[in-house]
Amino acid sequence: MHPDQLHLHEELLLLALHDTKGTLGGAHTSIGLGGAIAAELLLQERIRIDESRRWRKLVEVRDSRRTDDSILNECLKRIRSAQRRASIQTWITRFSSMRKLHHRVAEQLCARRILRADEQEILLIFKRRVFPEIDPGPEREIIERLRTAIFSDDREVEPRTVVLAALAHAVGLLNPTFGRGELRPRKQRLKSLVKGDVIGRATANAVEAAQAAVAAAAVMPAIIASSTSSNSG
Repeated sequence: MHPDQLHLHEELLLLALHDTKGTLGGAHTSIGLGGAIAAELLLQERIRIDESRRWRKLVEVRDSRRTDDSILNECLKRIRSAQRRASIQTWITRFSSMRKLHHRVAEQLCARRILRADEQEILLIFKRRVFPEIDPGPEREIIERLRTAIFSDDREVEPRTVVLAALAHAVGLLNPTFGRGELRPRKQRLKSLVKGDVIGRATANAVEAAQAAVAAAAVMPAIIASSTSSNSG
């Protein structure tokens, strides 16, 4: 990867954070970040999905060398050291449960001078960390890429943008970004993006990454149900 290029989990978090308040907008951003991490590892060819089993396709390490991202390195190490192989859905759930995941991703964006870390007092008792945007350029570029992918009818779209669109759609970030009314006529186009129909002559790992994004959406109902049941108990 080019040093200036953001990883998928960094791009997704920029879409999820309020630009001036620095607070998290999407209710299910953590599972989206888990999906983004899995997709990034697939795109970088660090992991692959073993297709030899018909019913349960398991993740295995393809390249265990360190990446330029500490979060990716930790997740890669978890997969490599696991006693048993697991499905992509399982790993997405595990990644999304990492402690203070969105803070860690935000801190990487602070190091790139895209965000700033602040402390905010709540009712003069509690404090929370917020991450307002100080350089809007990267997010604008992300939104422009998504806009081109969603609102044009190009037959081929760059794989990373397809995966990001699928992730943003899965966690409900496209509506606040573009508006429900504007997106409604593009419903069929979004379906094609999410299914990976417009990746074109993509490598297998790019298609798998798009499927990982869809897998993030697939595990979301179970995460929400589990969270609701634990809160009501």
